[in-house]
Amino acid sequence: MRHSARFHLWIPDLFQTKGGIQAYSGYFLQALQQVAPQAKIEVFSKHDPRSNLPNFRGAGAYPKSIRTPIFAAQLLSYGLWQRPDLVITTHLNFTEAAYQLWRLAKIPYWTIAHGIEAWDITRPSLQNALHHADRILAVGHYTRDRLIQEQSIDPSKIAVLYNTFAAEQFQIAPKPKHLLQRYQLEPDQPVILTVCRLADPQRAKGYDQILAALPQIRREVPNVRYILAGKGADRSRIEAIIAERELQNCVTLAGFVSEDELCDHYNLCDVFAMPSQREGFGVVYLEALACGKPVLGGNRDGAIDALQKGELGLLIDPDNIDQITQTLVEILQHRSLHPLLYQPEQLRQKTIERFGFESFMRSLNSHLNLS
Repeated sequence: MRHSARFHLWIPDLFQTKGGIQAYSGYFLQALQQVAPQAKIEVFSKHDPRSNLPNFRGAGAYPKSIRTPIFAAQLLSYGLWQRPDLVITTHLNFTEAAYQLWRLAKIPYWTIAHGIEAWDITRPSLQNALHHADRILAVGHYTRDRLIQEQSIDPSKIAVLYNTFAAEQFQIAPKPKHLLQRYQLEPDQPVILTVCRLADPQRAKGYDQILAALPQIRREVPNVRYILAGKGADRSRIEAIIAERELQNCVTLAGFVSEDELCDHYNLCDVFAMPSQREGFGVVYLEALACGKPVLGGNRDGAIDALQKGELGLLIDPDNIDQITQTLVEILQHRSLHPLLYQPEQLRQKTIERFGFESFMRSLNSHLNLS
């Protein structure tokens, strides 16, 4: 593709929410601007009303009840007018509009598959749009493999462009004194941390399993503290479980943690644990690793990619409470045999080498094959 090509980038939003797809969209735009500085990039956002970015068009000022058809009309009208060389959508649901543009003007399109939105797709119109896409970029092999298996898509059409993260925001540091005071912890007290949205149990982030394992963990590590950070509708159910199991003195529900304090929370813990089952990738694993922390994830979802099949952390059966217990106890007692677990600088370096923004840009450049 030419360096001076015209791209249309379709995104959910950059500024209205802080979700994983929004973050990925921002990094993608930044990387595209750097690998193709001579290209003409037009950005179309469904939920942002406006932006100071050049060539940015948002539909967020319209009421939600009519925003979707207005955004679709915007995408198609500008596409037919400007005839971009390539349309790239950072959310799978926009692929149907890209297919319609292809039917009208034969404009090629790529789409990006993240996680749950790409699994178990049954809508025929979306299935058809995916099959006609020129390329699908998956954030990890787990989602790529599911698309191939479930949708019978040609494997050569689906490539992997791993998630990236702001490595400079996550540094190795001692346990922060202000958080030790806030949570009434001793400096040497072992801490297990999970950071996630407290969504419904079907999202299976793994905190239920850790709560189930805690009574056994406490027999080996009596003063352990589990800090569960995040907000969501599942909090009241979690509180009931904590009360039922009499875990009030060893579990802290930290609530929403701001970006300013996120690094401090990683540095507070001795192990980051999220034995999830429905995670598309899990940038939180990378953030914890960049702080030099041992990480435990599940072996059934995108954590396999984030932890590089176990090279960067420990992958366990997320339904096996005994295995979760044993693995966390071994980590906290410094008995794990994983070669990198207690080498924070190496953990950080390897994570940045594999998932840092420079790696993301190189990978995107290779996919675009700019010339």
